[in-house]
Amino acid sequence: MEKQTPDLLLIEDNPDDAKLAIRILRKNNIASHLLHLKDGEEAISYLSSLSRSKAPKLILLDIKMPKVDGIEVLRKVKSNPELKSTVVVILTSSGEEKDIADAYRSGVNAYLVKPVEFAAYNDMLTKAGYFWMNLNQIPK
Repeated sequence: MEKQTPDLLLIEDNPDDAKLAIRILRKNNIASHLLHLKDGEEAISYLSSLSRSKAPKLILLDIKMPKVDGIEVLRKVKSNPELKSTVVVILTSSGEEKDIADAYRSGVNAYLVKPVEFAAYNDMLTKAGYFWMNLNQIPK
């Protein structure tokens, strides 16, 4: 049986944050096939093997991760001709101006700071996920 290509890639090192995001995304039918990667090193290894036809429609990417941070993962994605049109949304607890500026200089499509309250986080992630997965148009 052939493995299903993920349409959404969640790159998040915090297991509790990952579990919560996955629960929200699945509960709201945002992604039919979601893959969670635990750090930037794992993400770069996985992404470097992909062709454009196997690229996820959306990457939700944390910034502050061990081994390789999210900005470096973002740079690798956006410098790869096979992946550069892939939508990357930073999903992080960091609202630091330097992080935001670095992300946009590196080609991020959107930068979202995780709200502390569950209801606000659920609402933000559901709306953002719906927009990028269903409304936004990307080149084939």
